[in-house]
Amino acid sequence: MRNHNLTNKQLNILDRLQQILPFAADLAHGHAAVYVQEEDKLRVTAKAMPHTVYMQDTTENGEDLVDALAEPLVAEVFQSAQFVHGKREQDYGHFIDMYVFPVADGNKVIAAVSIEVDKDHLNMDDFSQLIKTTTDVLHYAAKDVDLAPFAPLSASDGLIITDQFSRIVFANAAAQRIYRVLGVGSLKGCHLFDRQLSRHVTRESFERNRPWQKELTAGDLLLIRRQIDLQAGGTLLRRIVIISDVTEVRAKEQEIRIKSAVIQEIHHRVKNNLQTVASLLRLQSRRSESFEVKSALSESVNRVLSIAAVHDFLSRQGQDCMDIGQIMAEIFSQIKASMVAADFDLQQEFSGASVSLPPKYASSLALVLNELIINAVEHAFAGRQAGLVGLKVEMTEELKLDFYDDGCGLPADFQLGKKRSLGLSIIRTLIEGDLAGTFQLVNDASGRGTHAYIVLPRPEGQEQIVAGLEE
Repeated sequence: MRNHNLTNKQLNILDRLQQILPFAADLAHGHAAVYVQEEDKLRVTAKAMPHTVYMQDTTENGEDLVDALAEPLVAEVFQSAQFVHGKREQDYGHFIDMYVFPVADGNKVIAAVSIEVDKDHLNMDDFSQLIKTTTDVLHYAAKDVDLAPFAPLSASDGLIITDQFSRIVFANAAAQRIYRVLGVGSLKGCHLFDRQLSRHVTRESFERNRPWQKELTAGDLLLIRRQIDLQAGGTLLRRIVIISDVTEVRAKEQEIRIKSAVIQEIHHRVKNNLQTVASLLRLQSRRSESFEVKSALSESVNRVLSIAAVHDFLSRQGQDCMDIGQIMAEIFSQIKASMVAADFDLQQEFSGASVSLPPKYASSLALVLNELIINAVEHAFAGRQAGLVGLKVEMTEELKLDFYDDGCGLPADFQLGKKRSLGLSIIRTLIEGDLAGTFQLVNDASGRGTHAYIVLPRPEGQEQIVAGLEE
């Protein structure tokens, strides 16, 4: 929403308020909203629910235009340019506190920020310190300052607020709990930089791109400490310190990294073993004098290498899934290098959805594509010096693949069920048996070229259709 009665500077202030609103909602433990004035109406331009306390959201989504009479506290702030505190009825007989803060540019109030707090259920001492800090945060954020430190809070974050002399005036239960583990009994009244608060810290490191944040190690605890200095005219007003205990999170991350490294190593070793098998088959092929044996062994080598290519990709990328376009490119490149004559120009193309496949799908489809490309190379382009193979992918409720070539097509008497080709038997076993799909092999409607239609159940993890390359 752009209000043409406001200057660019004032619009920028509104944008900054919208960015900081989730932090303000978390800080004050209430539902926050930004209002602007439009004649005798008030428009809500931004809303935020707190992450630090449960609160029922009774507002509608999107921008709301309400009569000023319906929000008397907000209307009063626009008239008086002063902070206002009052009550509003949330449910029948249940009132909540409403705090409204003016946001001004010079003498003009350009917006009002309201925060609705259910203090009866909050049960928190020194709540006034949170309101005072919220006031300072809103004024500070309206200036041209870095808003990155004002990331939203969580219910488990420790929150400490100091006065201008760095004396702690507020500490929530989470902060007390964290510092109790560090041997500190009470935080309120302590100096923020008192040695007593940091004597158990054995290591601290700053982040270069976030100097306001550092990582602390204290005993078995791993903490993230975020510090925000609220200033006005170069004078410190108060400090906000957020302490996050990330010990379990980092332990889980380390566990995941170790498991990922192990899985990568397994893929790498499987790839190496498969390549060893392929080398043994090549050695056997060289020693054979039979063309049929050489041809059969050559096809077997490509089958083994097609599976090895999947494991090679998974070991190099460190991922659990492989893109189907990547599989097509890997298998095509491998077959072109090993089975296509140097003077034959074989081209490939890919179109459709980009689909990430789990290892089971990837390995099976690698073998299927291997057989389809080999079959096209051997039978589709007789008497020609060039040919095209392609794959079109569509993801709906099912995964649909259309592998095609521009070759001579199938013989008139071709019947898939009666063919005793090993390659076609492998394809049908993998698609219909392993992947519970269907397979069709038909001529193109134009009479030139062949289509292999494959329909498979949607792979796990593919909840949404991902737009890929267009035809």
